[in-house]
Amino acid sequence: MADLLEIAEQMWTGEGSTDGGGHHPVTQDLGLAEVAPRTAFNGAFGNISAFATDDGLLLVDTGNQFMAATNHERIREWNRDRLGTVVYTHGHIDHVFGMAPFDEEALANGWTPPHVVAHELVPPRFERYVLTAGYNGIINQRQFQFPKPYWPIHYRQPDEVYRDHHTLEVGGEQWELHHDKGETDDSTWMFNPGRKVLCTGDLFIWASPNCGNPQKVQRYPREWAIGLRKMAALGAEVLLPGHGFPILGSDRINQALSDSAELLESLVDQTLALMNEGARLDDIVQAVQAPAHLLDKPYLRPVYDEPEFVVRNLWRLYGGWYDGNPARLKPPTDVAIATEMAALAGGASRLAERASELAAAGDLRLAGHLAELAAQAAPGDAGVHRVRAEVFGRRAAEERSTMSKGVFSWTERESRAKAEG
Repeated sequence: MADLLEIAEQMWTGEGSTDGGGHHPVTQDLGLAEVAPRTAFNGAFGNISAFATDDGLLLVDTGNQFMAATNHERIREWNRDRLGTVVYTHGHIDHVFGMAPFDEEALANGWTPPHVVAHELVPPRFERYVLTAGYNGIINQRQFQFPKPYWPIHYRQPDEVYRDHHTLEVGGEQWELHHDKGETDDSTWMFNPGRKVLCTGDLFIWASPNCGNPQKVQRYPREWAIGLRKMAALGAEVLLPGHGFPILGSDRINQALSDSAELLESLVDQTLALMNEGARLDDIVQAVQAPAHLLDKPYLRPVYDEPEFVVRNLWRLYGGWYDGNPARLKPPTDVAIATEMAALAGGASRLAERASELAAAGDLRLAGHLAELAAQAAPGDAGVHRVRAEVFGRRAAEERSTMSKGVFSWTERESRAKAEG
């Protein structure tokens, strides 16, 4: 396995990339490396930061369920001390599902179980996940192109929760926990002033902030930027993110966090200005532009989420679900619209034909719209579904973000299956 710190350096300088066949910051698995004295970083799908203290190990996050055994083994190869304290940075399942091997180990050795600390909104998140397990399984299958849906219903609850700020004293050191909304409403970031180590959770993930995910609940761009500014002012010398790669050096850390804040602030300011002028959502989505010089940064490329979705999420946060188009306040069904459009065009096949023409001309947005109308008007037409599969396959191939690729690839597979009977 390649050296994690060497890869991190390549990513910062631009020699490596999060795009295409590079190191995707979310789905990578780069193993464990010691990044500072008594400090290790396990780069996987849901990173783990590990700290040796005079009172046992302290972990920030625990990774996902599927890598729990592997991650436990890696940490134990680095340090055999009892796991005393765990901090959940938030309740996403790729961060909280590595506890089982450590709990089992504590029971087998007669140790006191690890003490888990999290924000007070983590337990309500777990409750919501149980209520929406089926839905979450489907959208994650679509987002990550899993072969089948999966979502857990049993969670390792925190033993202690806090609201705004909390300081843990572990091994004679101060571990400062701070709450700022961002990707989630239950997020925690942690700073150890003695070691000058900052753990950001998913408030920094080596990609354009995941603040607009179209299939997930509300995110908080303005509050996220405020949190990033707080972290940038700390003078941290080691940054350990929830996804992506470690950053070493206070200047680099300040730059990365400040640039991320600036990107979000720009999207917030542009969107709110247009909302306050009475613009419709469609007009705002077309008008707001993320600063190109920021999206070109190696740690802000839109390879997971993308700014267009952040704009839509801001509208949802500040403006509700009505988008300003009165025809969509109490609209007809999608099928009714598709049927009427097909009748006007001369049949669903004609809509599909036009979709193919538009795709060939490079207008994939309009092509996708017409292909979807055709499929809704003639859901059993194999020829229509062949066109739909072709159009959305092209859309998936040309997208950069995991979000868009997941939805478009799902649509392509859906229509290919129907076209083949």
